[in-house]
Amino acid sequence: MRVLGIDCGSQITGYGVVEETAGKLRCLEAACIRLSAREPLSSRLERVFVQLARVIELHQPRVVAIEGVFYSVNAKSALKLGHVRGVAVLAAGRYGLEVAEYAPLTIKSAVVGYGRAEKQQVQKMVARLLHLETPPEPPDVADALAIAICHLHTAATLKRQAADVAR
Repeated sequence: MRVLGIDCGSQITGYGVVEETAGKLRCLEAACIRLSAREPLSSRLERVFVQLARVIELHQPRVVAIEGVFYSVNAKSALKLGHVRGVAVLAAGRYGLEVAEYAPLTIKSAVVGYGRAEKQQVQKMVARLLHLETPPEPPDVADALAIAICHLHTAATLKRQAADVAR
């Protein structure tokens, strides 16, 4: 299964495509989209959409996985983040892809084994799971890959549970 993980951000949006074949994980592409506050909002959102559409067309993921909504003290930041999340969901919908959302604690637990793990721990574990020579940079890229890995682990667990129930 191939999953596109997206770590939505108002300044940096990380993304990563992870493929699982016979229980082995492999990173097909991972990068970030840097957004400038000097650019009009509509231009920033269009750049996010165009880049995500390119990645979807190139890698043909089955699912798009994103971090679930979190609450922020700064309403303006939360609103900008919501715009980027909306564009990510729109890109998935444009290609008929399922969107899976995961809480930050769930993502960290799936990747590191501890829901309150630090960013560096997530980066190191993502590098280890994907057999990368160095941890992904910036942390937004590692987070996007962690979201994809979380979905793959969750999907595998649900599949095993369904098989157990069918017996």
